[in-house]
Amino acid sequence: MIAQYLGNDAASLLEHICGKITAQDIVHPGNWQQTFIESNRPAPVLNSLARIYGQGRLANTGYVSILPVDQGIEHTAAYSFYKNPLYFDPENIVKLAIEAGCNAVASTIGGLGLHARKYAHKIPYVVKLNHNELLTYPVKYDQILFGSVQDAWNMGAAAVGATIYFGSEQSNRQIEEIAAAFEEAHSLGMATILWCYTRNPAFKTPEMDYHTAADLTGQANHIGVTIQADIIKQKLPDTNYGFRDLKFGVYNDAMYDALTTAHPIDLCRFQVANCYMGKIGLINSGGGSAGESDMAEAIKTAVINKRAGGTGLIMGRKAFQRPFKDGVELIHAVQDVYLDKTITIA
Repeated sequence: MIAQYLGNDAASLLEHICGKITAQDIVHPGNWQQTFIESNRPAPVLNSLARIYGQGRLANTGYVSILPVDQGIEHTAAYSFYKNPLYFDPENIVKLAIEAGCNAVASTIGGLGLHARKYAHKIPYVVKLNHNELLTYPVKYDQILFGSVQDAWNMGAAAVGATIYFGSEQSNRQIEEIAAAFEEAHSLGMATILWCYTRNPAFKTPEMDYHTAADLTGQANHIGVTIQADIIKQKLPDTNYGFRDLKFGVYNDAMYDALTTAHPIDLCRFQVANCYMGKIGLINSGGGSAGESDMAEAIKTAVINKRAGGTGLIMGRKAFQRPFKDGVELIHAVQDVYLDKTITIA
C-alpha cells in the first residue's frame, strides 16, 4: 500500500542507499535515552522525553507523531478553520491527537491551557511559546513571545516549543530569547522542541526558493541543537546550494560533493547530520493541505524522513483541515510508515 502511494518514486525512495553520509555514520532513532543520559539535561527532562516517546501508536519505537495546531495565530483562525469550524474549539484539537494515537499535541498556550486539567495527564502537551501574528499591517514576520515557560510548566506540559526565523532581521533577538527560554524549561524538567525555519526575502529568487535548501535548513538545525533543542522541527528540503547561489556564508563546492547528492533522502540526511549526526531527533513538517493529494504527499514525506534517519513527522493542516475521521485515518497512515519494519534507514 505504501509503495502504491509513492507511485513512480517508489523504487527510488524505498531502495536508495545513502553513500555520502551512510546509515552507519548516524545515530538511529531509538537511542535518545543513551544520548540524553550522557548529557547535561536534568533527570526530569528525561522523564518528559520518556512521556513523549512512550505515548500513542508509536510508543517506544524511537519515532514520534505530533499534531501541531498553531495556525490560528500563524495563518489566521478563519483561514485555518473555515473547512472545519469545530477546531475553533481547542478541545477538539486535543481530542484529534488522542484519537489518532499521537505522541503529543502542540498548540498555543491559551488553547492548551483552557483544558489542561482535563487532558495534560492524558497526552503530552507541547506548549508553543512564540508566534508570528498576522494582524499588523503592513504584514511583518517576527516571532514574539505569547506566554511564559512558567505558565507551560504550571499546566503540566511535557515540553515547550518555539520558532526561530533564521536569517531574518530579528533572528539574533529570537535566538537569545529562545535559548533563555529553553534553559528555563530544562531547569523545570520540560523538554524543548524548536521550529527551525529560515526567513529572508533574499532567500527567494526568480529562479529558486532557497528557504528549503538543504544547506540553509541544515545550518538552522545546527544552530537549533546548539541552543539545546531536544527535538528539531524542519521543513523537508527540496533543493540545495543556498549559500553558493546566494553568495553568502562560508562554503565551497567540496563540502556539497562530500556531504550530499540531489536525492531527496540524501538532502534530508544532510539535515539529520546537522542535528549532531542524529543524536538530536529531526522531525519534518507535513506541509499545507492540497486536498486529494494529501495522503500521498504525507506518506512520501514520512518515507523520506524515516529512511534519512529522522525521528518522525509533525503534521497539522493535512489532518485538521478535513473531517475528523479522515484526519485520524491520514495520521494513522503516516504512523504506519514508521511501524513498517521493511522501511529501513538508507
